[in-house]
Amino acid sequence: MWKVYAVLSAVFASLTSILAKVGIESVNSNLATAIRTVVVLVLAWGIVFITGAQVGIKDISKKSLLFLILSGLATGFSWLFYYKAIQIGEVSKVVPIDKFSIVLTMILAFVILKEEVTLKTIIGGILISAGTFVLIL
Repeated sequence: MWKVYAVLSAVFASLTSILAKVGIESVNSNLATAIRTVVVLVLAWGIVFITGAQVGIKDISKKSLLFLILSGLATGFSWLFYYKAIQIGEVSKVVPIDKFSIVLTMILAFVILKEEVTLKTIIGGILISAGTFVLIL
């Protein structure tokens, strides 16, 4: 069962980066961090007010706000599944599966964000995938 939680953690972690990328467009990164990350809420909003970025609140589009909220939800689900996985499974086996989110994020970046597919990224993704599967077998 821990493998299921670890895979779900990887899926939601990969979505976090993609959703944040879409949502952060034309938004102050400090403000975006505050919206997305409940766990560091006090720190993030502190930075927003210290830097004066709060004036940008009125300029956030509904689309950006939606994707920042979705990115925050993906982060939360990833952390919940990760902690459950490490609670009932071995950390040395959970972490490689969780870090498989790198490969999922690369794929989503190619498909959703239309980022360039290069030989280097393909080889890197294959090596990360191979390492992940070797460690979980």
